[in-house]
Amino acid sequence: MKILANDGLDRSGIQVLESKGFQVLTEKVPQEMLAEYINSNTIRTLLVRSATQVRHELIDQCPTLQIIGRGGVGMDNIDVDYARLKGLHVINTPAASSESVAELVFAHLFSGCRYLHDSNRKMPEVGITHFTQLKKSYEAGIELRGKTIGIIGMGKIGQEVARIALGLGMRVIAADSNVGRASIKVKFYNNQFINVDIETEPLEGVLRHADFLTLHVPTQAEGFMIGEKEFKMMKQGAAIINCSRGGVVDETALLQALDAGRIRFAGLDVFIDEPTPSADILMHPSISLTPHTGASTLEAQDRIGLSLAQQICSLLQIP
Repeated sequence: MKILANDGLDRSGIQVLESKGFQVLTEKVPQEMLAEYINSNTIRTLLVRSATQVRHELIDQCPTLQIIGRGGVGMDNIDVDYARLKGLHVINTPAASSESVAELVFAHLFSGCRYLHDSNRKMPEVGITHFTQLKKSYEAGIELRGKTIGIIGMGKIGQEVARIALGLGMRVIAADSNVGRASIKVKFYNNQFINVDIETEPLEGVLRHADFLTLHVPTQAEGFMIGEKEFKMMKQGAAIINCSRGGVVDETALLQALDAGRIRFAGLDVFIDEPTPSADILMHPSISLTPHTGASTLEAQDRIGLSLAQQICSLLQIP
């Protein structure tokens, strides 16, 4: 049976699948040629990440497909309900990348709090001639300990963010219409741990009280979750991190809030116009940037590959 991993697959997953008799193809097929490739090669399983779109047109054109797999959490790029209606299995790996995405959230937070994103740009350019001036311009850094982090979306990634925040001594508040309470287990190196229950609250309360806001929600059908209205509700000098989906935050409103001094800094791993983000976003001195690398760690990719392989074997009842 042939499997097309169109956006790549970690070697760990490939090895498991090949050991079970699958042929795993990892060449990148352009979107417009995907249906023809799947049909001509009798592909039974299509594995994607965020780049490849699996819409109902593709599903209708590919009668050989049995399984669609998403390496990651969000399945915005797959018409999940339609695929299942047509009898296909749709799988993803919600737990495999949670730690990696959560750690990137804090990479952006530390970067913004201590001006690392701007310092890393300017030190190579003028560090020799303007060292003292740069030192002075970055002297107003802030600490995370004792601050309030507001988590929008308390799924697996949101809960992992809460776990790290609690370990750093932060106060955690959260909003999630689907989760009333989350029990967070914070583990320590010597097998000790603490359990902390977090009650979710309305979004408006989180916006008003959070020093740092981090988003972990899917694309919103009704548009931006955080726009001009929401930025005006946030605390003066708060910061925002988006490692979820590009369409969740209104980038124009974000730039206005940054320029007005209402928002201290932003950290973005996702963008509205991927893979060609706005130049104004990319060049802004108060935005820490990464090119959608939330799950891009060796450990996460290993877990994703193994999880997909195990789920495929389970669905097809292959021991």
